Amino acid sequence: MALVDSTGFAHVRLTVTDIGRSKQFYDDLFGWPIAVDASDHADEPGVRESQEKFYGGVVYQTPQGTLFGLRPVGSTRFDSAQTGLDHVSFALASRAELDDAVVALDERGIEHGEITDLGDNGFILSVQDPDDINIEFTAPPR
Repeated sequence: MALVDSTGFAHVRLTVTDIGRSKQFYDDLFGWPIAVDASDHADEPGVRESQEKFYGGVVYQTPQGTLFGLRPVGSTRFDSAQTGLDHVSFALASRAELDDAVVALDERGIEHGEITDLGDNGFILSVQDPDDINIEFTAPPR
């Protein structure tokens, strides 16, 4: 029996070095509505330590109803080889949507990997965000 009866993720928040740069990247990447934006106050005294002020970050409302947030913290870039987060993966409906994403990323000059066919596990496409956090887009198998 499980210790906690959870229905899944409510939100994910990434820590970033430059909230303005990261906010612009994710605004462009997803265009999701913003649920909370405290980024204009990130440099005010005490804001980055205040949960009530959302740490000076931004929170997006995803189409599936969960939240995706950014929190400004320090000056070191992300390292997936350290304990903690490895990557964040976002679902796309089809391989065709991954192909469309490649075109859109190319048009914006955003570097990305190749679409990888994982057989029965579907497809993935990787992009690095401004702090080098690996963002994956996944699509189900054909």
